Formats: sequence, C-alpha cells, structure tokens
Amino acid sequence: MKPPVNDWLLDASAVLTLLKRETGAESVEQTLLTGASISSVNLSEVLGKLLDTGIDIVDATRAIEGLGLTVVDFEYPHALLCAEMRASTRQLGLSFADRACLATGKLMKAIVLTADRAWLALDIGVEVRGVR
Repeated sequence: MKPPVNDWLLDASAVLTLLKRETGAESVEQTLLTGASISSVNLSEVLGKLLDTGIDIVDATRAIEGLGLTVVDFEYPHALLCAEMRASTRQLGLSFADRACLATGKLMKAIVLTADRAWLALDIGVEVRGVR
C-alpha cells in the first residue's frame, strides 16, 4: 500500500455531489484545495454512475481527472479490512464499495468525506465527515 498522500479520502457520493453541483459541493471543493484521494473501487463506482447518465467514458474520465484526485489502489490489506468491516456495518446496509472506502480511509488514517449521512453514526475507527 502506498503511504498517505493527503488527509482526505472521498467517497463516490462526495465526488458525485461535486460533479452534479448538488448541495455540499462547496465542502468537497475545499478538500480538493489541499489534495484528496479516492479508492480505485470508488473511482469505478463514480465512472459507472456517470456512464449510467449517458456520459461516455472519455468525458467521464476527463471529468474525474480534472479534479486532481490521487487514486489509491485497492490491495490485499484493504480487502482484509473491508471484509472485517462487513459485520460492524451490516446494520447500516453498507455496500462493498462503501466498506472499501472506509477500509482505505482507515489504512491511510485519512478523513473520509461522504454524502451518505448514515456513515456519521459509524464507530469503526475512521473519521467520517458529511458534505451536507
């Protein structure tokens, strides 16, 4: 695993909030000023959702690249921690991609930024902040 590049790790929902200019986009923009990362799993999620809206892969990729995010590869340690988090996050219905973000944030010792308010109730050793 690469050492942390910065203090912020963005969930797919935070990136989509910014790209769609939804409420909370300003909070996401502030993290980009100091540098932010995204898990490769969440990057795939963002790209997939953009493709679902009819944006082609070239334009979707350009939109993401324009944000200047550092992509953190999802590796073996992430997979182990993600699996361990399954039981402790089950009550909130977190997806694999959600847990991948949280596991990456925990390993990076980063602050995870999300638009998913349910994450704010988690007590799993990861600092989570909401965009709204």
